[in-house]
Amino acid sequence: MLRASWKSLMARKLRLFMSATAVILGVAFVAGSFVFTDTLGHSFDSIMSGSVGDVVVRPAGVDAASGAQSTRTVPRSVLDDLRGTPGAARVDGNVSHFGTFVIGKGGKIIGGTGAPGIAVNYTGAPAAHGVESATLASGRWPTKAGEVALDATTADTSGYLLGDTVTFVSSGAEPRFTATLVGTAQFGGGSMIGASLAIFDTATAQKLFMDGKDAYSDVWVTADPGTSQAALRSAVASRLPAGFEAVTGDAAAQESATQIQKALTYVNTFLLVFAGIALVVGAFIIVNTFSILVAQRSRELALLRALGASRPQVARSVLFEALVMGLVGSVGGLGVGLLLAMGIKALFGTIGLDLSGASLVLAPRTVIASFVVGILITVVAAYLPARRAGRVPPVAAMRDDLVIAEGSLRRRVWFGLGLVTVGAAALATGLFGSVPHGTYWVGGGILGVVLGVALTSPVLGRPVIALLGLVYRRLFGAVGLMAEQNAQRNPRRTAATASALMIGVTLVSMMTVFGASAKASVDAVISRDFTADYVVSNAIGMPFSATVTDQVAAVPGVGTVARFRYDPVTVDGTKTYAAAVDVAAMARIRPLPMTDGSFTDLTDRSVLVDSKHAASHSVHVGDVVTVKADGTTLTRTVAGVFDSTPMVGTDFLFSLGTFSDLGFPAEDSYAYVTRAPGADPATVSHALDALLADQPLVTVKDQAAFAAEQRAPIDQMLYLIDALLGLAVVIAILGIINTLALSVIERTREIGLLRAVGLSRRQLRTMLRLESVVIAVLGAALGVGLGVVFGIALQRSLASDGIDVLSIPGDQLALFVVVAAVVGLLAALWPGRRAARLDILRAVTAE
Repeated sequence: MLRASWKSLMARKLRLFMSATAVILGVAFVAGSFVFTDTLGHSFDSIMSGSVGDVVVRPAGVDAASGAQSTRTVPRSVLDDLRGTPGAARVDGNVSHFGTFVIGKGGKIIGGTGAPGIAVNYTGAPAAHGVESATLASGRWPTKAGEVALDATTADTSGYLLGDTVTFVSSGAEPRFTATLVGTAQFGGGSMIGASLAIFDTATAQKLFMDGKDAYSDVWVTADPGTSQAALRSAVASRLPAGFEAVTGDAAAQESATQIQKALTYVNTFLLVFAGIALVVGAFIIVNTFSILVAQRSRELALLRALGASRPQVARSVLFEALVMGLVGSVGGLGVGLLLAMGIKALFGTIGLDLSGASLVLAPRTVIASFVVGILITVVAAYLPARRAGRVPPVAAMRDDLVIAEGSLRRRVWFGLGLVTVGAAALATGLFGSVPHGTYWVGGGILGVVLGVALTSPVLGRPVIALLGLVYRRLFGAVGLMAEQNAQRNPRRTAATASALMIGVTLVSMMTVFGASAKASVDAVISRDFTADYVVSNAIGMPFSATVTDQVAAVPGVGTVARFRYDPVTVDGTKTYAAAVDVAAMARIRPLPMTDGSFTDLTDRSVLVDSKHAASHSVHVGDVVTVKADGTTLTRTVAGVFDSTPMVGTDFLFSLGTFSDLGFPAEDSYAYVTRAPGADPATVSHALDALLADQPLVTVKDQAAFAAEQRAPIDQMLYLIDALLGLAVVIAILGIINTLALSVIERTREIGLLRAVGLSRRQLRTMLRLESVVIAVLGAALGVGLGVVFGIALQRSLASDGIDVLSIPGDQLALFVVVAAVVGLLAALWPGRRAARLDILRAVTAE
């Protein structure tokens, strides 16, 4: 039997390759996801290895992983005290700033789409374990004011050559400055993951980012040969004054690595969700393919039974073919996965994770996962068709028609309805219930509903097929009638092929509804709460220098300017983001609506709390909260409770004075601006635009422009998700092609008879195209229907979080169905040509 199965496979190589396509693409997404995240992790590890010394001295209590720029520094006196420490080869002070960006020759910001713009001083100190943190690629290191070295990627991207004047924008005290490029450097493993690196001499870095103080962000102590990090740390710690701490380089690197690993886990999970979607779609195609293959080979299988093969042997022969297909698909998927990883690199590069300088990492677990997933999915999907193959009776060898019986459609429909019910309950529990791991409930619920609808689709699809059949009969006559009847001949096959497309369209439609609702909610909030004439903000969502806000306030015709700032804090033991506002200025523009207390009760000794947080945590006016940040701990009294509003977007609102006491730098996130009474709007707008003309990251916008800026990240997210979901749609389209091609082989004799009685090649191709359109439109119609339901559920679940406006873009959803019909036409091209080329006499005599 094994030999017979192998010969059967080798006799149908094209069929084997076509059937393995779904496996290849599904496995490719798994492999591509692992390769991408491993590459990303390796790049971060390379950066981490060059960003710490053997021992790091820093202000005590600073959360290095919070992402906030600390104003606490290490004074020169500490560095001097550490010189001569036993076991220390050298002591170097480091200045670093994470908001300084290079402006390219064309005026474009380099990086700035998620990755930071890093500025540091040059010391020449080695990183931990003697690793060079940066190596000179060309030119020399900066030695005096007005000089800078850039990482090689940034220099190349920006178009600067040695000797050119480089322009910078910064959230530091000087919003814009220039320096001459004197060198380029390579940092860590070569990839900066989208970040830019500017290196200055120490005095210049202190002037720009330390307000001219002779101080440092941290200090590296380099160990003598033979001295361990732990021993050196102990020696250093004994010399430190109160308020400072020493950590080993390995410990400091681990702190950052832990945060990075958490982020990478989210990225990997995000990508593997799409891999799972692709595999589910692929499983539909595999089940369909093997069902067709088993039906086509009914006489062959019956002959094997007549020759003495047992039912288990026949079933195992089909599973053996599935095993071979899984192996072929896994090998091909691993290769395609490497190509896909390059595509994912390019895709994530658009949001700031630029890995163009990093080599792909193929880890052993990627290879193992690819083969396990590919083989397992294929064999499991082929199990039911294999069981049906084993039930072929020997007497079937004497018959010409297909004899493999399928299970009851009624039982399938009832089981599908049960899955829909259970899935809907799980979805509702995850969205609206208080259960742990709610996202798992939501994902399981969506999967249950989708699989349930797929099982019931032979019944649900009848109205769609009937409606299309009515159109077909009127437009194409007998050819249209045959196309309709062919689609209804095997409702399971039609529904299974359509269901594969349905999954992709469902998720795209769901995200389309959610995205449209999110953007409509943004517009509604801005229309309701935007009472200022302008808002000043950073186009990439980072803070900007408070000096810019001072300059805006000095523009003739400007009346009131209210600052908003956001920074990470820990409130009563919980890490969160908090906001700070210029209370007096905001009170003149638009005081926040309060449910308890007054907005003007907010002082440097108090805090305002969001009404939802206050209700869920039993917080009342007069309570005291503890807030920690940057190594500083403060207590603040609750002075009021404000209505939840996206305008604030956090649970806690402090004064600017509190943020200053917590050690946060003077950097604004937003500035709301009103015109002075009687000021000419056009004149003020022109003056503000002129002021910010040399600040490409900082913009001033009216209500419409601000709304467009807030919608942009939503569109970017949708583009990314739709691009990743596109693979599932591609698999589904290939499934349609595969089903039609195998159907042509299955109906060879029927096609020959139709051609013999006068059906032309053109009519035959038209018939197959119409069949394909039925499958595609059915999948799209079911997908759009489910997507709308899921999109509404998702929007309602997030209504309390600001997505409170439901928007269903009917034109976009209708376009999905139209595009599906066009895809159906294209999918039928190759099967139609293949069918039209069949020799009539050979087709009539085919078995």
